[in-house]
Amino acid sequence: MKKRTLGNTGMEVTELGFGGAEIGYEKADQATVDRLLNSALDAGLNLIDTAECYLASEESIGQAVGHRRKDYFLFTKVGHASGLEGKDWDPELLTRSIDRSLQRLRTDFVDLIQLHSCPVELLRQGDGIEVLRKARQAGKTRFIGYSGDSEAAAYAVECGAFDTLQTSVSIADQWSIDHSIPLARARNMGVIAKRPIANAAWKTGRKPASAYHHTYWDRLGVLNYEFLRRDLAEAVGIALRFTLSVPGVHTAIAGTKNPERWRQNAQLLEPGPLPASEFDAIRLRWRQCATDAWKGEI
Repeated sequence: MKKRTLGNTGMEVTELGFGGAEIGYEKADQATVDRLLNSALDAGLNLIDTAECYLASEESIGQAVGHRRKDYFLFTKVGHASGLEGKDWDPELLTRSIDRSLQRLRTDFVDLIQLHSCPVELLRQGDGIEVLRKARQAGKTRFIGYSGDSEAAAYAVECGAFDTLQTSVSIADQWSIDHSIPLARARNMGVIAKRPIANAAWKTGRKPASAYHHTYWDRLGVLNYEFLRRDLAEAVGIALRFTLSVPGVHTAIAGTKNPERWRQNAQLLEPGPLPASEFDAIRLRWRQCATDAWKGEI
């Protein structure tokens, strides 16, 4: 698995990272998570990303690979109460949430703590940013970042407080390519792509059961990319390679509870970046179809 330097952080991260949402929301059993993460680390993965609100994700990751802490970069996100007393984004809540995440993940520090989809009006107040800064000063995290989309993501970059931006980037979500990512690239910030294959919303040929995937299903119906009618693995590979071909993107976070999926996705990246003609065709189709309402999806 190839690696890229995550902006000014200097972290050499694998192009494909593991996202912890699915193992939490889909309630993967611990034996599955143990097998999934240890086999991925053995195959070369060195980036794990999770969040306090992904149900038992942090605990599962800590139990599975806490003993291998030196083998990977560990990112998490804070902002939602997720069982703690207090309101989302309250500074005192954020402090307690960070300590809870460290305990769950069985570590003294993470490599990156990110504010998780914090609204732009609260970002402007700066209280949450100050909590992350204090956590960095206390050695609880090496770097701080923002995870979110649209105008809030652009502000997070422009305010100069963060080392990284995690934002939605895919064949069905290109707002960031025209707006926030160029800003981040100019500042040499690390850029982490989330939802890099648009949740494979097209894979069954039917509207997904989860409402979380409906926006991408609807957009892909309009975009009508020819390659989505090909073999599923080929289509997923093109979609993933598109995201990693975006200038300024350093790594893509893909989640799964299938122990074989990370290795399979890694193999899809072996051909390297998309040829310029294919990349440009996807971008052109977006410009032809996208409306002002097609903002980044949280």
